[in-house]
Amino acid sequence: MSTRNEIGTQVDSLTFDLGMPTPQTAKDLYDVLDHQSAAMSYLWAIPTVGVESARQMLMDNAGAHSGDLVLVSGYRDVSMMLGSNVTTPYVFAYFNLSQQPLVLHYPRGATAGSLIDWWDRPLCDVGMTGPDAGNGAVFVLLGPGQKAPSDIPSGAHVLRSRTYKVLMFCRGLDADLKKVEAVFSATKVHPYGQKPAPASTRLLRFKTQGDLTSMAHPLGLPYWQRLANAIQGEPVEERDRFFAAMLKQLGIEADRSFNPDARQKSILEDAAVLGEAIAKTLAFKKRIAGMRYRSDAHWEYLIAPNFNNEQDVPGGTLFEERTAFFYEVTGTSAAVLTKTPGAGAAYLAAYYDATGASFHGERSYRLRVPQNVPAKLFWSITLYDTQTRGLIQNAQQLADRSSRQDLQKNADGSIDIVLGPTPPSGLEKNWIPTTPGKSWFAYFRLFGPLESYFDRSWSLPDIQLQSG
Repeated sequence: MSTRNEIGTQVDSLTFDLGMPTPQTAKDLYDVLDHQSAAMSYLWAIPTVGVESARQMLMDNAGAHSGDLVLVSGYRDVSMMLGSNVTTPYVFAYFNLSQQPLVLHYPRGATAGSLIDWWDRPLCDVGMTGPDAGNGAVFVLLGPGQKAPSDIPSGAHVLRSRTYKVLMFCRGLDADLKKVEAVFSATKVHPYGQKPAPASTRLLRFKTQGDLTSMAHPLGLPYWQRLANAIQGEPVEERDRFFAAMLKQLGIEADRSFNPDARQKSILEDAAVLGEAIAKTLAFKKRIAGMRYRSDAHWEYLIAPNFNNEQDVPGGTLFEERTAFFYEVTGTSAAVLTKTPGAGAAYLAAYYDATGASFHGERSYRLRVPQNVPAKLFWSITLYDTQTRGLIQNAQQLADRSSRQDLQKNADGSIDIVLGPTPPSGLEKNWIPTTPGKSWFAYFRLFGPLESYFDRSWSLPDIQLQSG
């Protein structure tokens, strides 16, 4: 270290007495160290805070406990989710394995989803994209260190989670909500060694009155409380040991309650502001190589082409990739990473218009969707609020349009989607209302993407600002 008595830093100055830190310098440097540790820990924690926020959403909005299923459908309910749409309903559940393994009897029917651990790493796809291909399956869920029972039922799938908490999220693929309810009502969850009671698994809905809790990452000090809840009782993995050591100095540990002192609160609150700003930048101004779908438009892959659901690759961790992805959404699966034409789903994101400017709710834009979109099933476009990453909020309760709808077509078969505050004459069926004073971004989804999407021979033009 230099023996100079003053060194310029992010604090005004640091004073040393013949190279030894003075008491004030030591205090300032520990504040700097803990602030930087907190800011990096904020980014590191985004996946698990997102999953924990999903659990909080289920508890607050539906009174759900471990093993309960919650059906989420319609604009109001789906608005509480990150990066979702209202095309088909969702079903969530969380499972606590801390006491014993659980058995999940997943139902037969048209569904698709995933079981993920508390760091948003898939254990297994379920439903049409799972090992049962929609025919129903039995899963035995094991927590860290739990041994597989010797009498596993024939044909059951044993899944080992690296965390004691597991989240299930899936979609009912039938357009009829009653049929979706009937399918998931057949689900059974019970501790291993017990038989499922006839009515042991509840299918709940969100409350219809009062405010709902969003699954978005909380702001400020509540972010850290959510993190403390997420890691409570969970083992520390090798890759996370340095973060665990840094968080201990900030009053956050897996085996104690969160009760920060005044200094820690101040540092955590400031770091949450900085961390959220960095996370938003990583998501909306990515510096990850290969994110642009094509060079002739601003559409980007939502998921980095090199993304691995384990979040780790030889030689390192996909730190920025996972931070950006899980700032925008919660929940992933093998199906969303598929490169098999006609399977799974693909996601393109637009954060800026054709000129590179952000989208303003008081302005009108147009997207011309070419004919013959390479989607085996259907395509959709959905708008999201930049601040919440949930559906844009408007009086019409309308955030998306899809090829499943009766949209107005142009003579060449293309479809103009209009995005703006006022309905366009003659294209009302193609309109998504935006709100003045609010910014937004868009996802274009292809369900069952085909070869011309994967080889990028298909082109999706930019969203264009309309004059006047």
